[in-house]
Order: sequence, then structure tokens, then C-alpha cells
Amino acid sequence: MADLLSVNRSDQQRALGFGTAAFTLCFSVWTIFAIIGVEIQRELGLSESEFGLLVATPVLTGSLTRLFLGIWSEQLGGRVVFVCQMLLTALATWMLTYATTYPMFLLAALGVGLAGGSFAIGVSYVSHWYPKERQGTALGIFGAGNVGAAITKFVAPFVMVAFGWQGVAEVWAGALALMAVIFWIFTKDDPHVVARRQGNTPTPSFREQLAPLRNLQVWRFSLYYFFVFGAFVALALWLPHYLIDVYHVDIETAGMAAAAFSLSASLFRAYGGNLSDRRGARTVMYWTFGFSMLLLLMLSYPPTEYTIHGARGPIHFETQMDFAPFVIAIFVLGFFMSLGKAAVFKHIPVYYPDNVGAVGGLVGMVGGLGGFVLPITFGALLDLTGIYTSCFALLFLLVGTALVWMHLSVRQMERAAQGTALDQLPQLPEMQPVHIPEIHSRPAVLDKWHPEDAEFWASTGKRIATRNLWISIVCLLFAFSVWMVWSVVVAKLPLIGFGFSSEQLFWLAALPGLSGATFRIFYSFMVPIFGGRLWTTVSTALLLLPAYGIGYAVQNPETPYFIFLVLALLCGFGGGNFASSMANIGFFFPKAEKGAALGKNAGLGNLGVSVMQFLVPIVITTGVFGALAGGPQQITDGGEIWLQNAGFIWVPFIGAATIAAWLGMNDIPDAKASFAEQAVIFQRRDNWLMCLLYTGTFGSFIGFSAGFPLLAQNQFPEVNSLQFVFLGPLIGALSRAWTGWVADKYGGARVTVWVFAGMIAAALGVLFFLSLASFWGFFAMFMALFFFTGVGNASTFQMIPNIVGDYVPRMMPDLGKEQARRHVERESAAITAFTSAIAAYGAFFIPKSYGTSIGITGGPEAALWGFVVFYGVCLMVTWVFYSRKGGVARYRTTGIRHAHF
Repeated sequence: MADLLSVNRSDQQRALGFGTAAFTLCFSVWTIFAIIGVEIQRELGLSESEFGLLVATPVLTGSLTRLFLGIWSEQLGGRVVFVCQMLLTALATWMLTYATTYPMFLLAALGVGLAGGSFAIGVSYVSHWYPKERQGTALGIFGAGNVGAAITKFVAPFVMVAFGWQGVAEVWAGALALMAVIFWIFTKDDPHVVARRQGNTPTPSFREQLAPLRNLQVWRFSLYYFFVFGAFVALALWLPHYLIDVYHVDIETAGMAAAAFSLSASLFRAYGGNLSDRRGARTVMYWTFGFSMLLLLMLSYPPTEYTIHGARGPIHFETQMDFAPFVIAIFVLGFFMSLGKAAVFKHIPVYYPDNVGAVGGLVGMVGGLGGFVLPITFGALLDLTGIYTSCFALLFLLVGTALVWMHLSVRQMERAAQGTALDQLPQLPEMQPVHIPEIHSRPAVLDKWHPEDAEFWASTGKRIATRNLWISIVCLLFAFSVWMVWSVVVAKLPLIGFGFSSEQLFWLAALPGLSGATFRIFYSFMVPIFGGRLWTTVSTALLLLPAYGIGYAVQNPETPYFIFLVLALLCGFGGGNFASSMANIGFFFPKAEKGAALGKNAGLGNLGVSVMQFLVPIVITTGVFGALAGGPQQITDGGEIWLQNAGFIWVPFIGAATIAAWLGMNDIPDAKASFAEQAVIFQRRDNWLMCLLYTGTFGSFIGFSAGFPLLAQNQFPEVNSLQFVFLGPLIGALSRAWTGWVADKYGGARVTVWVFAGMIAAALGVLFFLSLASFWGFFAMFMALFFFTGVGNASTFQMIPNIVGDYVPRMMPDLGKEQARRHVERESAAITAFTSAIAAYGAFFIPKSYGTSIGITGGPEAALWGFVVFYGVCLMVTWVFYSRKGGVARYRTTGIRHAHF
């Protein structure tokens, strides 16, 4: 607070006043497509999905840019970043008037989205002008600039009637450019930046700014903001449509009712900031979540008719919320959401005074993404359930989760302050015997685990580790089966009446890879937090959702494409399991056997792809479950298939694997670690290099597995390729499981170099045989690609524990031998899991690359040439950093010499 001693009240008021005005105008620009988008859709003849993407693009980009704009505000000063952001946004908004095609509008919309990033800039700038005890009020006033959304809804229609939608864009762009000039003239650099310049303090680096993002607390704040802000944006977009469909009011009435919600969810934010200063932000958050749960419970209850069989005959009555009570309820809901938005950002400058930009940017980004994701989810729930109030039921579950998490966090702090005695008691007295390990024949938690002790390993450890390994393999096999099931199902959908285009089919094949890779990022850190036994059980049970969903969805050709998109995303649960499974198994085995164990876990787990591609084409030809699973579907050649079996066949196996995981697996106390302890890997250069290399090997394996069936059928429709495609994943999985000894003998880096050389040659072979239209040559080259990916999967993972084992003792010389061992195991597990998460995006990008290449050029050759170039880059990185003699880091079988920052 020393920076604020020389600040006068006039400067504070100018910073807050002009900052709020600038944010209000930016928010008006951010929501401009809510008005002009309708006219643009009419002019271009856009479909509903194209229109939805156009409207959502600024919301998405405005959310994603908040993190970077917040960091730059801390580094360069909010004043200069705010001005630059407004000028660039004004330019992009003006460029809308020159757009003539849909891609041009999307490109301009990306720039318009910068307006949404202004929030992160303003939070950083305004907070530095006020002491902690007044920051809540100041940020509450600033955040009331959300009212810009209501301003656009009120004013823009009149401008559009008079001057057309181009006039709206020009007026909004001109006003924003003028505001940038005014802001620059009448404001000053914040005291934080001035003090840093006067003291010649170095500008904080990106890494320093991102450091607090390791804290789980930051992500908890993000969940809060996902509801209070993300749900606000989502409802502002959704309510007009909801009111027209449910209450049959006209567009003007619906617009005014939605604007009332926007106003209450914006203007009272200033009051929320003041309350947070006076009563405490935590108290305000309890009010927000508590009253929001009550209101959403009322709103989520659908109109219902009841019949009670009374003594004198049936008694009929019904319940429903009429229009006027509904408007009052959403107005009150908006009021509490306003309070919550202010309370969330009251926390940030208090907990992270030197990282307001980064933390505020991340929290704002996640909240903004809620405005993008939730409307899509609302539509999916409506299609799936047919119940209009399902959107409020989803928000009820969301705010309930946030409330429970917040309360548990508060209770944890209170219990920590009281000591550890309470933590040693069971939650319920009846469960006291469960907490006495002596009564269990096989304890779930292994209190003593020393795999490097030869005597312990031979007498006890090996048996337990082997049992956990084989249960893990079984669970992982079914996870891969569900993850990749679309690679076969998608190829069959057109045969049973689904009129999806080739581009839509490739999207379905690619989306499980996208969601699976994203889930892996989170799954990477779950085992040390929750324990391998619990997490394996839960993550395996989650596979039942897509398995059941696919079984029901494919039976009706009228099932909306959007439902298939959602199910494809849910299949990503299977992809996420790999990260947690590998992290868990790594803790059980000694270093000498770790590579072989991980190779078996991954390689035999990868067999799930081959098992699925072999089994599904068989089970869909017969009614395996009889009438329980529904009747067959007619195919175009007059035959019948039971495509629902592609999903239902896994249900009993998943159920058995879930039970086996809970009853047969164990937890290791040494494996427990917080997210902050694991997040150190983000500072390791080797983590990112191994992400690149593993993307080249495993990313290719899983991407080829997802895209090869559809690609083969697309390029060689005269060949029944589906009866052969399972061989590729089979070869890749077995080569991974049984070639780990090659990396052990000759060195992981050396083997990896030759792997990428082989993949380049095989990819060129695929191109050659495509030009000759030779299926068997094409097939043989892909089998070679699968083989090399398997060898590379084993060799890259063999490198990780050796690399970490070398640099940890040098970077942390004060650690004792046992502490160093534990740290190496935790960091190796985290890097192993995280690299697998990043690499899994190959399951999305490779099929999508095929589809895009075919759509643009008419063939997959452009995508394959891109793979050749990428493998060349991976080869050079491996050679320069790990393999070449005298390189930056030479990796041998006996260890590495590593120059590490």
C-alpha cells in the first residue's frame, strides 16, 4: 500500500470513472452481434449453426484473451494496454462493414471479441488505485459496466432501423476509438506501475505472473465466476428465446424482460462490492449461492399436473410459474449474481495483490467461457429432455457444486486452525470400525510401500503391484474401447438413414479425441489428489454414460446431430483415463521395472482400440441382447444391423471393471500430492519437449486409430476395409508393450530418432500408394506407421523417469535420498500424465486434418504432407536436445547430462 500514499482522490475517481465508462462501452461492443447478427444472417442466408458460431465467436475469443491481457496489464500497465485494446477492437468492429463473406465476418468477429478482454485489463488497472479495504467497492462499480449489454439491446435497434446494421458497427467503432483517446488524455498510469519504474524494478515475467495459477484456490474462484458471470451471459442470450417459446410473448416483451435481468445482474454489482468490503466477501458468496439455489430450484420445476386419488374421487391440480412471477424471480436471481460477481473479485486483489492481472484474467476467462458453453448446453438439454426448465436445473447443479466446494474449503481451514484431532475422527460414528486398518484383510491404503527394497518387493510388493497393474490394464482397455468407438460407428451411420455430410462425420470421429485430450489435462493431477483406487473406480464408471447414450441415440434416424456431438464429447472420458492410469501405476513399481510395467499398462490398454474395431463389426450383425436393446436398423442394401450394440456391448464389462477397481486396487500415501506440488512441471523445459515428442508418437497412434477406418472407406469405397482396420491399433499396441527392451538396451532418445525417421518414410509411402490408388500398398504403409508409433510410445516414456531422476538431485541438492526419490516419482508421474494429455489431441487433429484436407483439396494428401513435416521437426528436436553427441542434453541408457534452466 506504500504506492498509494501519494495518490489523491481526484486521480482515483478519474481512473475508476473512465475505466468504468470504457468497460461499459467495450461490453456494448462485445454483445453487438446480439442485434446486428440477425440482419447479417438474413443477408448471407446463414444456417442456424452458422449463425450460432458467428454470435458465439466474440464471446469465445473475448474470454480466451482475458488471461493474456491481464498479464500484459501487470507487465506494461493497464492504461496503455486498455488504450491499445480499445483501438484494435474499434478497428475490428469497423472492418465488419467491409466483410462480404462468412469467413470474413468470422475473422472480424475474432477481433471484436477483444472487447470482452477489457474486463481483465480494468480489474488490474482499477484495483491498483485503491487500498484493500476499498477494492471491493471500486471493482464492484467497475464491474457494473456489464450494463453495456443492456445498452446495446436498448439503443442499437433504433440505430439499425435508421442506418442499417453497418451504421451500428460504425457508430460503436467510432465511439470506442473516441473513448480510447479520452481515456489516454484524462487518466494516468496506475501507482503500481509508477512505483516500479521509479524503483527500476524489473517487469514481472510471464512465468512469475502465471505462478499463482498452480493454486487450486484460483480454480475454485474460477468455478464461482463460471456461475455468477458465465451463467449471467448465457441467460442474457437464452432468455428471449425461452420467454417466447414458453410464455408465447412477442419479441419486444421478451427483450424487455431479458433486459430487466441484465440490468439487475449488472447495476447491483457496485452494491455487491460495497457489501463485500463491509460484511466480507465470503459472507456475500454464501448469500449468493444460497439464494441462487432456492431461486433456481423454483425456476427449474416444470409445469406439472397432479392427480391424487382421494376418498371422494380424483383430485386434480397443477403447478406452474406464470410470466410475472418468472420475471420477478429472474430479476432477483440477477441481483444475487451481481453480488456474487463483485464478491469473487473482492478476493483476488487481497489474495494475489501482485498477480491481479493473471489471476483476474484466468477467472474472467473461465467465467466468459461459461457464456459460450452454457447456451450450447442449454440447447442440448432441451433437445435431449424436451423440458424447457432443464437449463435452470443445470444451473441449480452448478451452483450447488460451487456452494459445497466453498463450504468444504472453509471447513478445512477451520479444522486446520483447530488442529489435527478432528481430522482423525470418522465422519460418522457408525463408521469407526472402517477406520481401524487391523480389521481389514487387505487394506485399501498401503501404509508402507518400499518398492526399491528388494526384500519387501519380493515378499509383498510385487504381488500387490501386479494385481493393481492387471486391474488397471482391464479398466484402461475398456476406456480405449469406448473412446474410439466412433471410429467404427461413424462409418455405419449413413447406412441406416443418418444424412450427415462427410465433414460432419469427420467431426464426430475427431471430437472424442478433442475432449479426451482435454480431460487428460485434468485427469493428470487427480490420482495424487484423490488416490488411484477411488479415481480409477470413478473414471471407469463414467464410461457408462457414453456407452448407454450411443446405444439409444443410433436407434432413431431423427436424433439431432447435436446429440451425437455431445455423445462424441462424452466418449472423451475414455481418453482421459490413460493419464490417470499411467500416473497411478508408476508409483507401484521400482525404477528397474517401471518401464516394463508402464509399457504393459499402456500397450495392453491401447489394445482396447483394436478389440473394439474387431468386436463391434461382429456384435452389430446380431441381436446380442434380444429385445432388451431394441430392434435392428435397416441398411441401404436391404440387410439389418444392431448398431446400438456398439455402445451396449461394453456396459457389463465396464460394470465388472468398476467393481474390480474398487475391491482390488490400493492407494499409496506417498502418491498423495496437491495440485501446487505437481504444477512444478510447468516450469520444466523437458516437460514441454516431451509433450512434443509424445504427440509425434502417441498422438499419431491414437489419431490414426480414430481416422484410419473412415479414411480407408473414403479413399477405397470398393474395399470392405472395416474388416482389416483393427490390425493397425493391434500392431501399435503390441509393439509398444513388447519393444520397451529396445529403448532400455540402445537408449530411448536414439530409438526415438529412428522411430521418427521410419514414420517419415512410411508417411511418404502412404502418399506414393495413394497416387497409385493401391489399397494394399496404402494399408501396408499404415501398418508400418502404427508399428513405429508403438515403438516410439515406449521409447519416449522410457526417457521421462531418467531425465527427471537426473535433474531433480542437481536442482534440489538439499533433499534427502528418500525425499528425492518421492519427488522424482511424483514429478515423473505428473510429466508422464501431462504429456499423454497433450499428445491425445492427435485423436482430434488427425481425423480433422483428413476432413479439412478432403474438403479443401479433394484428397488427404495435404494432411499427410503436414504429418511428414511435423515428424521431421520431432526428429530434429530429439537429436538436438537428447541424442546428438555434444548436444544440449545427451540421453544414454545409463542416464543423461542435462543443461536445465
